[in-house]
Amino acid sequence: MTVYSYDAARNRYLDDAVATAAPATLLLMMYERLVRDLERAEVALGENRRDLAHRELIHAQDIVAELSATLDASVWDGAAQMLDLYGYLARTLVEANVEGDVAKVSACRGIVEPLYDAWRTAAAQVAQAEPARAFGDLGVA
Repeated sequence: MTVYSYDAARNRYLDDAVATAAPATLLLMMYERLVRDLERAEVALGENRRDLAHRELIHAQDIVAELSATLDASVWDGAAQMLDLYGYLARTLVEANVEGDVAKVSACRGIVEPLYDAWRTAAAQVAQAEPARAFGDLGVA
C-alpha cells in the first residue's frame, strides 16, 4: 500500500487539474496565480524578504512566458499588442526582481488584474453563449 503525504497528494491533485483543464480554465488559472504571485512579491518586498519575493517573481515570470508562448497571434487581431504587453511584463518583472522594486511589481499587478477580470468576463460570456466552446476564437492555444 502506498502512503502519500499531504503535499504529495495535493501536488498530484493540482497536476491532474491542470492536465485536464479546458483552455479557458487553464488561462484563468494562470492569471489567478499570476495575480497571487505579484501580491505575495509586493508583501515580501515590503517586509524586506527578498528571498521570498525572488521566488514569487520567478514564478510570475514563468507564467508570463507561458501566456506568451500559448498566445496564437494568427487568430486574434490584438494578439501582437498582447505579445508586446507580455514582453513588457517579463522585462519589468526581471527589473523588479533585480532591483527589489515594489513599485514595479505593483505596476505589473495594475496591468494584470484588469486582464484577469477581462478574461474571466469573456469566459463567462462564452460559456453562456456556447457552453462547449473553449477560448479558441480568442487566440488561446
